[in-house]
Amino acid sequence: MGKRKLKNTKYRKHHDSTHAKHAPKKPFSAKHPQPPPKAAPKPEKSAKQQAPTKSPQHSRPEIPFDPHDRILLVGEGDFSFSLSLLTHHGCADLTATCLDSAEELLRKYTQAAGHIEELEAEGMSVLYGVDATKLGKRRELRGKEWDRVVFNFPHVGGKSRDVNRQVRYNQELLVAFFRAALPLLAPDGTIIVTLFEGEPYTLWNIRDLARHVGLKVGRSFKFSAEAYPGYRHARTLGNIEGDGGWKGEDRPARTYVFEKAEEGERAKEPKSKRRRDEETDEDSEDG
Repeated sequence: MGKRKLKNTKYRKHHDSTHAKHAPKKPFSAKHPQPPPKAAPKPEKSAKQQAPTKSPQHSRPEIPFDPHDRILLVGEGDFSFSLSLLTHHGCADLTATCLDSAEELLRKYTQAAGHIEELEAEGMSVLYGVDATKLGKRRELRGKEWDRVVFNFPHVGGKSRDVNRQVRYNQELLVAFFRAALPLLAPDGTIIVTLFEGEPYTLWNIRDLARHVGLKVGRSFKFSAEAYPGYRHARTLGNIEGDGGWKGEDRPARTYVFEKAEEGERAKEPKSKRRRDEETDEDSEDG
């Protein structure tokens, strides 16, 4: 009897466990609540979303000057650019020059007097009657070296109404300036020229002109007049009453930084077979 009882007990345990395996699951009641549903996985951010947003390049204009640079500026108008270099960029070794005599300059740009006074009060040198194409002939400039030689918005003025002749006159101006400035450069010095963008300025082909005299473009960038507080573009012919609705500082412009080219990089300058046209028709338009 004891053995049979033991067998029945063993069978009952086996039956109960088998029944439990196949028995239908009881629905969850309030006593046995269902687990909360899993939160849906957050969509992964794309590489574009994860990358930190970069500020646009034009938010920080490039300034090709350092406070310690020895800077020679030629073709200055009302000297507002030179003054901005001094007062806002800390450039304290400036020689600022213009083509006009002192009397002619003040007649064309009455505002220049205050700018020159500030420059000279800080020990900067201001020279009048300096031809950008004959820099070596000025006694004050001979025997000196500059880290930066700057010519902003070079232009011969209204010499002809013919576009092709006007382009040629300005090309000749630039080539003569490059040749005059090269001997004045320090070993690592650069020549900086800023021109308006678009025609007729693109027709001047400034890169090619520089290459023919032993220079190369190290870099170029958009010129931002706002980076030079107090600067106002001065037209070659002088102030226009009421400004004439024309503001050069609002026009797109580009700055070119020229370096001395290595011997193998220099292009041979072609011989010109054309004679210089001596016409000097007056033209009130700048460009």
